[in-house]
Amino acid sequence: MPIGLIAGNGRFPVLALEAARRAGLEVVAIGIKEEASAEIEQLARTHWISLGQLSKLIDICKSEHITQIMMCGQVKHARIFSSIVPDWRLVKLLASIDTKNTEGLIGAVARVLRDEGIELVDSTLLLKDLLAPEGVLTRRKPAPEELRDIEYGRKIAGALASLDIGQSVAIADRACVAVEAMEGTDAMLRRAASLAEGKPLRLVKASQRRKHLLFDVPVVGPQTIQVMIETNTTALSIDAGRTLLIDSRELVAMADQKELSVISKPPSVE
Repeated sequence: MPIGLIAGNGRFPVLALEAARRAGLEVVAIGIKEEASAEIEQLARTHWISLGQLSKLIDICKSEHITQIMMCGQVKHARIFSSIVPDWRLVKLLASIDTKNTEGLIGAVARVLRDEGIELVDSTLLLKDLLAPEGVLTRRKPAPEELRDIEYGRKIAGALASLDIGQSVAIADRACVAVEAMEGTDAMLRRAASLAEGKPLRLVKASQRRKHLLFDVPVVGPQTIQVMIETNTTALSIDAGRTLLIDSRELVAMADQKELSVISKPPSVE
């Protein structure tokens, strides 16, 4: 039976579908109209749904005999919160949960799917080779002052992630300048730059302290580096084994060209 793939935005779903094709796996893509690229239609049989169409998602899975499905690519939390038009099944689900954060929303959707015989599986299943290895990934190692900021930022980012608020923080001179919420990492960094008044920033991105990789996996790519350059962010810290590196060669080349530092460290377990 085919595997289902719910496609959000970015390169993540495209790379996953390309990997599935190379492996000879049958994957059916279910693209979110508000987020996914039309490129997925070139890589798999594709259905389209709008945010909020939970019943249609289940109907597609039933018609395609899908019993396993993965979530690949971001769906902007702000869009879910403010502009979703839920169908009757999602209205019922939303009324049953206490919080509308990522864990609350996606966790509840996963339970509904499980009740319908559809299991949510590891979103990195097809892309294990893209998970960040441990170590310094760029030519330049973080300077001592950057490491001090990173270690402080890891404590803040870990606490933020454990509360399911966001994944990233911007640090300057051992002070937390900005934390990520619904706006996403790029917008958070730009906000931090407007507050830092020229001081160099360090970006720290943390994974959730959950054991699974079913959803909300941190992703960095060339776009991340571009925004770092734009905002005078000199170093990036990510969690090894739990962060996807998209187009990693281009990412590292861009960072090296601007003498930025990218370091991948084991996830905090505090």
